[in-house]
Amino acid sequence: MKIPFLDFTYMHSGLREEMIDAFAEVYDSNWFILGKKVDAFESEFARFCGSRFCAGVSNGLDALKLALMALGIKEGDEVIVPSNTYIATPLAVSFVGAKPVFVEPSLKTYNIDPDLISDIITERTKAIIPVHLYGQACEMEQIMDIAHKYKLFIIEDNAQAQGAMFNECLTGNWGDINATSFYPGKNLGALGDAGAITTNNSEHYEKILALRNYGSKAKYVHDFIGYNMRLDEIQASFLSVKLKKLNDWNKQRSEIAQRYNEMLDGVGDVVLPKLANKATHVYHLYVIRTKYRNKLQKYLSDQGVCTLIHYPIPPHLQNAYSHLNYSKGAFPIAEELADTSLSLPIWPGLNLKQIETISMHIKAFFSAQ
Repeated sequence: MKIPFLDFTYMHSGLREEMIDAFAEVYDSNWFILGKKVDAFESEFARFCGSRFCAGVSNGLDALKLALMALGIKEGDEVIVPSNTYIATPLAVSFVGAKPVFVEPSLKTYNIDPDLISDIITERTKAIIPVHLYGQACEMEQIMDIAHKYKLFIIEDNAQAQGAMFNECLTGNWGDINATSFYPGKNLGALGDAGAITTNNSEHYEKILALRNYGSKAKYVHDFIGYNMRLDEIQASFLSVKLKKLNDWNKQRSEIAQRYNEMLDGVGDVVLPKLANKATHVYHLYVIRTKYRNKLQKYLSDQGVCTLIHYPIPPHLQNAYSHLNYSKGAFPIAEELADTSLSLPIWPGLNLKQIETISMHIKAFFSAQ
């Protein structure tokens, strides 16, 4: 049985007619940029996150960049980011001229460890970007307490966790400004690149609306040096259709994760995902850890099961950040996660037979060790 890492068939087949109708409506309207479909989706997604405002943008990286710019983060500033994250998080910091300062994750949750943040705050520190990695909410109450104590901004990177909660408060609704991605593989994915920013601050919101659109609030009047980072009408219309299914899809992801937990409990040296107290998880990724990661991945591939590694090289060891002069061993927890983590297939529609097959192969691999 061949099992891909991700399959859109279940999600998209049930929405085909509605998605085609959404496209046709935009096509026939002859209005393609910043129109009624973007307005509607922004209102819907703000409501989903429990936020006052939402601004649709071109992608998740641009969302992070615009959030930092709106808060005035600039050259000479420092922004705290997790050492275990996709490179988009520190890249956004670098794009505004600031320095990303890495903090190790908790080995339990893989999210930034709040207990390690205060020790690296300096007079140049201006913000913290907690990343709700793999779909689990960060421990936001402690992070917010630190931010308030040191008068720092919080920008949530919510690209992998739409619908997750910490202490019953949704991600994307904690920070001063929060960024998300609708890359096709996300829990809520467009049919191309797209992203959004959520906030409860009207001044931040108004500035972001201008920054995403050439720095303009009114046509041909430019208050800021802005950018072309807008969400288009077609992607907004697709996202509105899919948003109605997101809670159901997240529920299915959680059910699949629970099946994996039951079937892989006690197998070899496999470490299963663990939740922080008060946190929920929407399982954008289902990540296990094992010291046999590379061998296991090859074995599963030989059996027709596709897996991925998120992320094989931590940001501090990427050539892009060689100027920060980090060497191997600088962030050992992030490096251990990079060496041992393996993402198993998880998507709405992954059936019990497929889950059993994947688990059976993993058990067979460890039986032979």
